[in-house]
Amino acid sequence: MKDDTNKRLDWVRRAEPTQGIERIEAWFGGKAYGLHRHDTYAIGRTLAGVQSFNYRRGLRHSVPGQTMVLHPDEPHDGQAGTMEGFRYRMLYVDPALIQSILGGRALPFVEGGVTTDSRVSRATEALLQRTEGALPPLEPLEQHDALTELALALADASGVRMTPARGDYASAMRAHEFLDANCDRVITLDELERVTGRERFGLSRDFRTFFGTSPYRYLTMRRLDLARRLMLTGAPLAEVAAHAGFTDQSHMTRQFTRAFGMPPARWRAVASGVTSR
Repeated sequence: MKDDTNKRLDWVRRAEPTQGIERIEAWFGGKAYGLHRHDTYAIGRTLAGVQSFNYRRGLRHSVPGQTMVLHPDEPHDGQAGTMEGFRYRMLYVDPALIQSILGGRALPFVEGGVTTDSRVSRATEALLQRTEGALPPLEPLEQHDALTELALALADASGVRMTPARGDYASAMRAHEFLDANCDRVITLDELERVTGRERFGLSRDFRTFFGTSPYRYLTMRRLDLARRLMLTGAPLAEVAAHAGFTDQSHMTRQFTRAFGMPPARWRAVASGVTSR
């Protein structure tokens, strides 16, 4: 049976998302994503070819045997480093899951975007495991054990201190939960202050410390997650934008492209396996 990487076809396979985690496997023959940023950790590995990306003022290259670790809200792009294209698996992890294990410490930051750390590699492998032809769901206990190992491995690799970071972690978590539950509507600063018991400027600083992004960026990403789910049903993009809480389709398109490096129509085509080069 001929390998998919021999076909000149860009594709993305997505596992059924679990709470706080999204997993994909993909192949691209050339340019994959424009410069973009998302509010999760992006952790994965290249399976074939050379995966090149701009990250923190430098061009990085990932090859099989290495692990990519991209911090939340750090701009990056993606393209093939050679004419052969590249295949990879990626794990997107909500920083709140890492915080639930580290207990309010500063988020781990692994320099360079690519690491050969063996513990990070083992933890990532457990979360990216798959069977031929499908990306299987993880059992709840299996996922928890693997996430715990990943959080501790990232902390070790980054040298993060064991002492808690400064800030009000409980208030930041209340804001996180409130934004999750109300992502499809306008949320005011007064509301967030009432819900969290924290003044807006301190809350914004705390949110960035513990979750790696701002409250508004987090809210926007939850709207985009909802938009992606609706897009895969085949709904018109204008309807998707309205249901996901965006002003209009053009507003959604701008935010989507900034977050995922491609416009909604192309993302839907690639996710459906119908975009060719």
